[in-house]
Amino acid sequence: MELALLYSGGKDSSLAALLLDTFYDVTLVTAHFDVTDDWKHARDAALELGYEFETLELDHDVAESAATRMVEDGYPRNGIQQVHEHALESVCGMGFDAVADGTRRDDRVPSISRAQAQSLEDRHGVDYLSPLSGFGRGAVDRLVESHLHVETGPSEEIPKADYEGELRTLIATEHGPDAVEEVFPAHVQSYVHGRR
Repeated sequence: MELALLYSGGKDSSLAALLLDTFYDVTLVTAHFDVTDDWKHARDAALELGYEFETLELDHDVAESAATRMVEDGYPRNGIQQVHEHALESVCGMGFDAVADGTRRDDRVPSISRAQAQSLEDRHGVDYLSPLSGFGRGAVDRLVESHLHVETGPSEEIPKADYEGELRTLIATEHGPDAVEEVFPAHVQSYVHGRR
């Protein structure tokens, strides 16, 4: 069975790929808005891991709406959730048997409720999987440490292809660099350089 996994090049989505490839033919899919070429970071990580890779261009209006919402809210949560839901809806239309993401049990955002998962499956005729939904941060970190070469550091310094990079760029362009600092708290990101 063919599975599309939303992929950022980070540790969570990379670990999700490792867990799923026993049962599925996994293609890593990076959804982007064509604001930056950050998707290339995910492509490079996918090649290092040995997976097929595709990109999916999302609706730019969703990015604009999410960026505006984040500035109005003063935090990224609702905007990131909006983009993730749009990305899942979009990847469901790519013709795969199943779609998945790397969301963990303890993630505050993005998250997909049971009702949302069932709705995706019913409306698109796919299986939705979240293989890390039973794993807490400690378990993920231990598995990653034993199976992947990972670089970690401040979000603004680590190469990545998640939604955040493009949304940061949009916010800086539309609202100024200070708005980016006001919206995004300091946090650590990861980037995978291959398997151990």
